[in-house]
Amino acid sequence: MSNYVPGQPFDSHKIFMDAIANVLCSIIFGDRFEYKDEKFAKLLEFVDEFFHLTSSTWGQLHSTLPILMDHIPGPHQRIAQIAEKMVEFIHDRVKVSLETLDPSSPRHFIDSFLIKINEEKHKPNTVFNLRNLLVTTQNLIMAGTETVSTTLQYGLLILLKYPDVQAKLHEEIDQVIGGNRVPTFDDRMQMHYTQAVIHEIQRFCDVGPLNVPHMVTGDVQFRGYQIPKGTIIYPLLCTVHRDPKLFSSPWKFNPNHFLDESGKFKKNDAMMAFSAGKRICPGKNMACMELFIILTTILQNFKLTSTTEITDADIAPRMKGFINAPISYKLSCLPR
Repeated sequence: MSNYVPGQPFDSHKIFMDAIANVLCSIIFGDRFEYKDEKFAKLLEFVDEFFHLTSSTWGQLHSTLPILMDHIPGPHQRIAQIAEKMVEFIHDRVKVSLETLDPSSPRHFIDSFLIKINEEKHKPNTVFNLRNLLVTTQNLIMAGTETVSTTLQYGLLILLKYPDVQAKLHEEIDQVIGGNRVPTFDDRMQMHYTQAVIHEIQRFCDVGPLNVPHMVTGDVQFRGYQIPKGTIIYPLLCTVHRDPKLFSSPWKFNPNHFLDESGKFKKNDAMMAFSAGKRICPGKNMACMELFIILTTILQNFKLTSTTEITDADIAPRMKGFINAPISYKLSCLPR
């Protein structure tokens, strides 16, 4: 944002990617990067290229038919190379942590995982090992950066489309937080409309409509079908988010889906942006904090506008590979 001129149109994509990635780095590595840091820029290049390739036709074919596509040349072959380069980057950080590790005082996620590895080193079937540390960290960075930044970009696009919703958010932020302090996650308990809007953004945008692949751990009978143990399945979250029995206007953006008759926020178990059950997204709580803090901070300080009229078609979810992504757009932030 150093080159940003107040009131001038800009693309929020890179700004959100940088911010969300740095939040993750603070938790995983214990410190953040300067935005012009070469290593940080390279890390984000890996994330961006990874999602670009996996969202391409080649990448989708590789995900659907991995054994076959492993033997066919094409750009999808670079996906594994990028993943390994990320693992190398993470491994270098793990080595640094090992040199200064104090088991009695973990500083970040990697420290905590390393301590657990040492505690369970004599267990033959433990999942706490170096390779799992590297791959888990890679997954956290990959999944956490793209999904949250995409949701935020989608959210701002929707607020450009619905200025009345933005005005109500401004009003609630002014009443609960004011303009003299930064928002905290605890503020959400008094901000029913803001919570409803954020939940509706997640439902309507449906960023991960296919969920992520899961494996059946035992033979299952489901609606007359036999699903053998070991079968890979995709629980389609989009079928829940678009169910008219669960949401009164499933194809429209409507914060009332999450408000009761008195205007209070109400939970709806059918909002499954983070999946459900034992395999629910491990980063759910952190993602919820990021979405709330970043969105309220932006709206506390700015009014969002655009010189382009946003239409219903512009905000309609569009598949880009395995995720729904917003159209490319520019917005202006006017100081309040």
